[in-house]
Amino acid sequence: MILQCSHIDKAFSTDIILSDISFHINEHEKAAIVGINGSGKTTLLKIITGQLSADSGEVILANSTTVGYLAQNQEYDSEKSIFEEMQNAKPEIMHLQKQIDDLSQKMDSLSGEELENTIKQYDSARHRFEQLNGYAYQSELTGVLKGLGFVEDEFEKPISTLSGGEKTRVALAKMLLQAPDLIILDEPTNHLDINAVAWLENYLSNYRGAVLIVAHDRYFLDKIVTKVIELRQTHSRMYQGNYSEYAKKRQEIMDSLMKQYMNQQAEIKHQEEVIAKLKSFNREKSIKRAESREKMLDKIERIEKPMEENTQMKLLFTPRVQSGNDVLTVEGLAKNFDNVSLFSDISFSLKRGEHVAIIGDNGTGKTTILKMINELLPPDEGSITLGTNVQIGYYDQEHQILHPEKTIFEEIQDTYPHMNNTQIRNTLAAFLFTEDDVFKQIKSLSGGERGRVSLAKLMLSDANLLILDEPTNHLDIDSKEILENAIRHFEGTVLYVSHDRYFINTTATRILNLIDGQLHNYLGNYDYYLEKKETMSQSFTKNLSADSIEQKAKEDTEVSSQKLSWQQQKEEQAKLRKIKRELESVEKEIETLERENEALNEAIMEPSNATNSVKLQELSGKRGENDKRLEYLLDRWEELSQ
Repeated sequence: MILQCSHIDKAFSTDIILSDISFHINEHEKAAIVGINGSGKTTLLKIITGQLSADSGEVILANSTTVGYLAQNQEYDSEKSIFEEMQNAKPEIMHLQKQIDDLSQKMDSLSGEELENTIKQYDSARHRFEQLNGYAYQSELTGVLKGLGFVEDEFEKPISTLSGGEKTRVALAKMLLQAPDLIILDEPTNHLDINAVAWLENYLSNYRGAVLIVAHDRYFLDKIVTKVIELRQTHSRMYQGNYSEYAKKRQEIMDSLMKQYMNQQAEIKHQEEVIAKLKSFNREKSIKRAESREKMLDKIERIEKPMEENTQMKLLFTPRVQSGNDVLTVEGLAKNFDNVSLFSDISFSLKRGEHVAIIGDNGTGKTTILKMINELLPPDEGSITLGTNVQIGYYDQEHQILHPEKTIFEEIQDTYPHMNNTQIRNTLAAFLFTEDDVFKQIKSLSGGERGRVSLAKLMLSDANLLILDEPTNHLDIDSKEILENAIRHFEGTVLYVSHDRYFINTTATRILNLIDGQLHNYLGNYDYYLEKKETMSQSFTKNLSADSIEQKAKEDTEVSSQKLSWQQQKEEQAKLRKIKRELESVEKEIETLERENEALNEAIMEPSNATNSVKLQELSGKRGENDKRLEYLLDRWEELSQ
């Protein structure tokens, strides 16, 4: 066991946040803390990491346990570049690297006993360097940065010039490189695109240490965790399994508790009716029996009714009018910023009833497309045509359509002046704004609260085309599920941008992947996209396999069959088979050489070879020959793939 929390209590003034919280994390275990916004998840993490003190209870860490903590909003002040900061993640490796270089240079000018002592120091430093896997560190560093969405051109950027989200990614990368025994992450996916989240999933799933995560990304939790700690109504309950298993077990427990409560209520009602009947007889014996039953009834330990927190938004999208079958047509759309093309020749259409998700890396232009459809940005080229009777409702991830100086009540009242005070209050109550909450200014609201105001306005719009930009940002899991249900039952059309794969999986009927300035179409949900993207996107990427080349050629041949003679087709197919054979041969040789290099690396690091300069030279020479051959083969593979 690496972490144990025992009977943790925490209150702020008279508000009880945590009551008798107890759970444990074993070595190598991956666990999640879940609960609605405000349930105390971040407070608990801060108590575990020592940033807050508990009112009572204790946090016990195993001896010598190292802990890494990533907060939601990471403060990061550094004048170093991203790459320099990453090198500092393992200072001992960098110190040993310098020591080895210095000793190596020093040995050239020494002799006798002094040389022997220096060689011993050199061997000791190199042995420790190898223990720390120092030779692979630069490669590991680069892999982590790229995995989290940085490109090599950004490695030299000063950290002081980065955005808040980029600084958080740097902090995450540095923590992963430090490899603590226990990683604690608070909403780690907030600033990552889909590819980076998928990379992090794989990294954490294979991480040797323990991981404790707070996240609203259910797809992410499903892939990683094997234990869920639920915080609900200040208490905790522990479940084994991933998020989906937790949700199922939790529902079973709630159903069981409700059944016990209803059975007891039925029994109490029955006893009360019997007591009343006995008393109505007005006989001494019957009255004594009634009194006896009353005493027994008073001794029953009453089961409390299982209650969910009052966090259930009431959300229903209902179009005022039905649109035509052709809802939206986008043709030849292009956009440039600072003379740099973001995308060009984007074309797609929406039919009534479709729920379409646009996905892609950060910065590819997904939000820009939505803004152009909503006439918030002009296109540089192309046209956007709305169909008959189309009425748009727009949800902006930055909530710029909200007025910061207005109160929540004024925001609804000014947008929908036909509504009276009672109607406005009832609507806001459905979105959890009650009593004086409705007079809070927009600028004072949290991200989740602004999201609920925007959803309320969207629901009231009665639109038949919903355009949503990251609608699940800042929403807790319960609210996400309510939104998903509302979209699934919406009879109109939906176009949205999201990084929430669980949300996409449950609501999308079609996916448009924006990659390299082009949209690629997948007729299905996110699981279907994952299944099909390899075969469908290969013709648009450089990672073409031999089989896909043959498939692409078949498709091209079908398109041009009327133009080519039978003989020309045979010649093209013969050329293709030749390319395929060579490509397969190159791939096999690359695999063979990479295996050889792994064996050579192991041999180079063997202590028995450390002092054998002839053997080391032989091994290094062979490694150098392999590297040159690999460089040629990789160039050739790219040529053949293209």
